[in-house]
Amino acid sequence: MKFTLRQKIFVVFAMLLLIAALISLQSIRRFNQLGRSIDVILKENYRSVIACQQMKDALERMDSGLLFILSGFVKEGIRQIKENKGHFKEALQTELNNLTLPEESARALELKSLFGLYDKGLEEFMKSQPQILGQIYFENLFPLFKNIKNKAESILQMNQENMNTANNSARLKAAQARRDMYFFLSLSAFTALLFMLFSNHWILKPIHRLIDSTQEIRKGNLNLVIQVDTRDEIGQLSEAFNAMVASLRLFRRSDQAKLVRIQRSTQEAFKNLPAAIAIVDADGMIEIATAAARSNFGLVPNTAIEQSAYPWLAEIHRSVIKNPSAPGSEKKHEIIQQFHDNQERFYEPRIIPIFNDEKEFSGSIVILEDVTLLMQNDEIKKDLFSTISHQLKTPLTSIRMALHLLLEENVGSLNEKQADLMVSARDESERLNGIIEDLLDLRRLESGNVRLSLATVSPYDLVEEAAAPFFRQAQDRGTRLEIDLPADLPDVCADRSRILYVFANLLSNAIKYSPVGSLVRLTAKMEGQKVLFSVADNGRGIPKKYQKRIFEKFFRAPGQKAEGGVGLGLSIAKEIIAAHHGQITFSSVEDRGSTFTFGLDQQGSLPKGGT
Repeated sequence: MKFTLRQKIFVVFAMLLLIAALISLQSIRRFNQLGRSIDVILKENYRSVIACQQMKDALERMDSGLLFILSGFVKEGIRQIKENKGHFKEALQTELNNLTLPEESARALELKSLFGLYDKGLEEFMKSQPQILGQIYFENLFPLFKNIKNKAESILQMNQENMNTANNSARLKAAQARRDMYFFLSLSAFTALLFMLFSNHWILKPIHRLIDSTQEIRKGNLNLVIQVDTRDEIGQLSEAFNAMVASLRLFRRSDQAKLVRIQRSTQEAFKNLPAAIAIVDADGMIEIATAAARSNFGLVPNTAIEQSAYPWLAEIHRSVIKNPSAPGSEKKHEIIQQFHDNQERFYEPRIIPIFNDEKEFSGSIVILEDVTLLMQNDEIKKDLFSTISHQLKTPLTSIRMALHLLLEENVGSLNEKQADLMVSARDESERLNGIIEDLLDLRRLESGNVRLSLATVSPYDLVEEAAAPFFRQAQDRGTRLEIDLPADLPDVCADRSRILYVFANLLSNAIKYSPVGSLVRLTAKMEGQKVLFSVADNGRGIPKKYQKRIFEKFFRAPGQKAEGGVGLGLSIAKEIIAAHHGQITFSSVEDRGSTFTFGLDQQGSLPKGGT
């Protein structure tokens, strides 16, 4: 009679079940005794051990928070200290409510007292000046940190030693239980030995064949066939396994050809892209590069980008590895000038980081975009504006002179209507002359041909002179102009007339676009080696979609009145501040107002000759 695998196992396990029942009855009695011993261990000491460990962990994180603050990460440090201070107090209260050993109460109270001192030290640390934070930390907080940590460790060790004592008692009871089990285990071992002798042929050999086959499949060998010797469940499993392998062989043949075709097509398409693009792995090895990247920058696959002949390229890649951006973002860098085949070319490097499914940095895409045409077009545009401005200036001067003579009635009298028309023509010609002057000035600033008349200037005199013409304008428009300067500002190094132009542009815009009854504030403060000047208003603000273009030439946000000019003022102001080795920035919220800020160096930066 042939037994199925299920029947074979059932007979053996029925015998084992009988023995297991006898073992279970004896085990229940012994386990109840052991359980009572273990319960004592857990109730008396385990909570204290956990509480002490939690106190140590919270204390370590508070100390890390202090180090964050000392390193300049103030917000992260304060957040970590506040969060873990609460965890420490909760763990300390748990320990105080679970005092079970003779000396534990005294040590716990001492620990509470030490933490009280540490907590006061933290408050003092938070209120102190940045320059003495290190001294407070190393002289006060760090010694208390070590004392608290050692005290918590001593309480933890005390409870662990008591747990070990109770554990030894439980082991004695377990040893007695083991002696009672030996007889029953011997009997069950004999039965199990018989089962093992028969199971080697019934179960283990077929299963080993299946395991060996799966290992071969994992290595890629799909040409094997398992021998089927029985008709039981394992035999049926072997037949199903052979059918599965046959299906995998068919799938691999079709899918592998498709993958190879897609991979080769992708590689060929990438190599023939016109732009200079390279894919770099996390270790800095170039995986794929386009023809332009290989020929123009020497980015050859299977070479390290650090070995590039262009040091700036390796430096850009190192900056990405050190501080990668968020997934899907990219980093732009300064435009690079290169010469290829005796031709001047300009490239804008862009780095796009690549992240895996775990959001870990796994490489980057290096794009060297050829912006030569853009640079040339920009230069042509600048030259065109300059040429047009120069060509218009001479005839415009003649027109202005003629209008002036007519209005002076040197060549004949004018009636009232003619005089009004002449005044309008004169105003528009003056406005056109101002635009041409702005264009010429902007061109000179961009080309670096402007010679600044740098001098030591009092910020108070500078602000007073800049704001004086605008008090009446603010009053006429129903707004209020307020100046707020601290009393200890040092003198600055500046070209007085050009900085007055910057103030005039910012104040004029602020007053012009502020509603009736609002306030325009002109303030200043020290920051590092610069004096920062700010002009803030409560006007309409700049819509977010236009903020990136606010310093572009001829850009005016939609909805502005014609009296607002042609959009050159902020461009000129930006170039003036750049010529002073500074930067003009702004922040704006729509319908809440804008704040423009620029910085000027202190008087110590004035070069020889004052220019």
